[in-house]
Amino acid sequence: MRDVVERVHSRYERRVSDAPVGGQPVTIVLAVRRFDCRNSDCGAVRFVEQVEGLSERCRRRSVPLLDALAQAGRAGARLASHLGIKVGRTTLLRLVRALPGPERTEASTVLGVDDFALRKGNVYGTVLVDIDTGKAIDLLDGREAEPLAQWLRDHPGTEAICRDRACAYAEGAKTGAPDAIQVADRFHLWRNLGDYVEKVVARHRGCFKPEPLDDSAPPADTAEGGPAVTVSELAQSRLVTRTRERYAAVQDLRCQGESLSAICRILALDRKTVRRFARAATVDELLGKAVGRSNLLDPFKPYLQQRWSENVTEASQLTKEISAQLYEGSEQTVRRYLRPFREMLTPPPAPPAVPKIRKVTGWLLRRPENLGNGEQRQRADTRSRCLHLDRLAEHVKTFATMMVQRPGENLGTWLSTAESDEQPDLHSFAIGIRRDRDAVSAGLTRPYSFGKVEGNVNRIKAIKRQMYGRAKLDLLRKRVILA
Repeated sequence: MRDVVERVHSRYERRVSDAPVGGQPVTIVLAVRRFDCRNSDCGAVRFVEQVEGLSERCRRRSVPLLDALAQAGRAGARLASHLGIKVGRTTLLRLVRALPGPERTEASTVLGVDDFALRKGNVYGTVLVDIDTGKAIDLLDGREAEPLAQWLRDHPGTEAICRDRACAYAEGAKTGAPDAIQVADRFHLWRNLGDYVEKVVARHRGCFKPEPLDDSAPPADTAEGGPAVTVSELAQSRLVTRTRERYAAVQDLRCQGESLSAICRILALDRKTVRRFARAATVDELLGKAVGRSNLLDPFKPYLQQRWSENVTEASQLTKEISAQLYEGSEQTVRRYLRPFREMLTPPPAPPAVPKIRKVTGWLLRRPENLGNGEQRQRADTRSRCLHLDRLAEHVKTFATMMVQRPGENLGTWLSTAESDEQPDLHSFAIGIRRDRDAVSAGLTRPYSFGKVEGNVNRIKAIKRQMYGRAKLDLLRKRVILA
């Protein structure tokens, strides 16, 4: 201490702003010393002593006050004005950016990895979460494999990595921490299965359409007295033919090396349509969606049947009435639906309701005991109508049991059973599982939960909204990690 005193260069008064007391501003006056640095290798000629926990170098505000103003931007400025502190939002942004970042040399034992949007659809980042504590430990630029692999190399010690089904994170974890166990998240597994279940239901939607069809008529009631062809059958036939022709044309042009833009110009189709036809592995994948889709008029057909039986037959009037009930289609659709009725001698009976694809998917994915009595009857009726959906329900039930009880060793048996079923959508799901089988087996065996990672992603979204678009990665990282 004697040597330090002998190196004192001078003394001066330093003023540091602190939090107001009783609405009055507070300024702390400190008597501090300047010291000469006698180390010739040091770049600093003189330095000033600091009061630990109160002052910092080049700061005109106290450390407790800086902690209170950690909310950057407008939110922090509003809080400061209520506390009686005069500070602008840009100053707060500058203060938060200047805060020292966390020094972390070792990774967490169990690490959670997920992506988040800096600018949805364009710019993404990666959040790393300590599963044991549930806190975010770092944000990375991009959601590619290399940033994650480099971070894992710089922070050794990770034993397990919880992730979604993204291939980039799987490759990054394998490269950066080859000894770590990769664990696939069960929520994402269930959501992936739900997507394929919906495709299967859409493919077999015709099986659970009740008879008679909405727009059909008994053969005896037709004007000619012969058998009638329904509007739905004609429309479906045209739709199937058109879908097959477009798929063949798009695939032929792709084989000739044409780009998507060129195919759009040649076939006069929208780019989204061309991309969907180009990405489809088979035409059956497109037909399942095309034939099974519903239209805007389906919920209003019983009302139209009722009004027709009451001798209200004007299409424009009926369109106005159902538009008041939130119908968003055109009058021409109503006219096309009513056209076969004008050739009938007696009005057709009101059609039974057809369950939507999402509703049937929900019946198959939810626990039967959580369904109402009416939904349980409809679920049983749907399974009895279609053998494919009945087998699908059994596959879903077995997979759900694995997710709850976590016997990961049964995954191979489930995959063999699903692949033996003649359902291409289940085959696609099984192929994806086999590519990532080790991680999926770990996810169905180990108790790690991905919920803490999703919670941090939601917190990042809330912070972004508070920042009114000022969410560049450097500032966002400080606010997420140092909060």
